[in-house]
Amino acid sequence: MTTPFQPAPAAPVAYSPDGTPYYAAPAPLAHPPVIYQPAALPVPGQPLAPTVVYLPAPHTPAPLPVSVPARDPWPARLLAGGIGVGAGGIGLGFLLQTLAAATTGLGLLAAALGVLYLLKNSGGGGGRGGHGGVNVSVSVSNRNR
Repeated sequence: MTTPFQPAPAAPVAYSPDGTPYYAAPAPLAHPPVIYQPAALPVPGQPLAPTVVYLPAPHTPAPLPVSVPARDPWPARLLAGGIGVGAGGIGLGFLLQTLAAATTGLGLLAAALGVLYLLKNSGGGGGRGGHGGVNVSVSVSNRNR
């Protein structure tokens, strides 16, 4: 008796007169052994012989038993809904964060352009003679003289 871990006994080897080894079978052979000869390679340009194709049998699923009603997997639906709501909340958070960053950048740009406009177009004090100055005329009379 052999176990899967013990090697099987080696088959006896017979040799033909030209030195080709043949592995002897324990029972007598029905026909004499034939030397293996590989098939000839196909000639380019000639059509190949048709081969037999075995298609798989069509799969027909077994019908569900009619007497057993299908269970409602409410825990799975609750979990899927919670994951969906969480993912939606994360996505909404990213959207709002991006929107806040964009509006902050636009606000800073508008403020910088406003300051530049005011610096360019303001009168900037009395010595410049810019727009918005006040005309003052002073007349002094002394009655005591």
